[in-house]
Amino acid sequence: MAGQTMTFWDHLDALRSVLFRAAAVFVVLAVASFCVMPRVMDAVILAPCHADFPLYRLLDLISRNSPLLPSELSGCADFTVNLTSLELSSQFLAHMTASCWMATVVGFPVIIYILWGFISPALYESERRGIRRAFLFGNLMFYCGVLTAYYLVFPLALRFLSTYSLSPAIHSVVSLDSYMDIFFTMILVMGAVFELPLLAWLLGKMGLLTRSFFSRYRRHAIVILLIIAGLITPTGDPFTLFAVFIPIYALWELSSRLVPNTAQNT
Repeated sequence: MAGQTMTFWDHLDALRSVLFRAAAVFVVLAVASFCVMPRVMDAVILAPCHADFPLYRLLDLISRNSPLLPSELSGCADFTVNLTSLELSSQFLAHMTASCWMATVVGFPVIIYILWGFISPALYESERRGIRRAFLFGNLMFYCGVLTAYYLVFPLALRFLSTYSLSPAIHSVVSLDSYMDIFFTMILVMGAVFELPLLAWLLGKMGLLTRSFFSRYRRHAIVILLIIAGLITPTGDPFTLFAVFIPIYALWELSSRLVPNTAQNT
């Protein structure tokens, strides 16, 4: 309360209460996710395995009207991926893992808001306004990254990897475990990559980053971002590479607009 000094044990008790509420939110969301996961699995997680996925319909439309689309990505109308459960416990573990991931993604803003309630009393009002804006912007960018990974990056990678053939004598079997690992890894990586503007803004507020940095190293950044785009998606064709590179480069340009022209005094 205002006007009262909290002891170390008071702070510790408040922190324990905050962590308990955050854990309770996660558990509730995980249980709810577990209950609806069979429907979510078919409608969302496994949707990129079928030809009616939005990106595949778009690629099929482009391939019928333009010769620019690489052959590896054309002919999506009959594309499908059949998953195989190789271990006895694979489906149950995938159910548990997917439920925890879904609880984390959905509950992330709520959990951060609960933790924010513990930190905010120690900040000035101007600091609280800045952190509040960063909180909203960071969550927005994270979900933009998740959507980019789901609707663009992962389907492109799945389309390439599932149809790639080293030799006709080798028959590919896509396991449920490998599919889930790549799916959630790409979702997490792209969500983190889309936090680049927030990181730039924070470094700019601390006086560690200015707009001149982005102007000076733009050509270097283009090369590095092309390499990152190539690592995120394994396809080697220019279409896929630039489909991933363009949103990442847009993040670079957005970051340059969020930092001051000159270093600020702190």
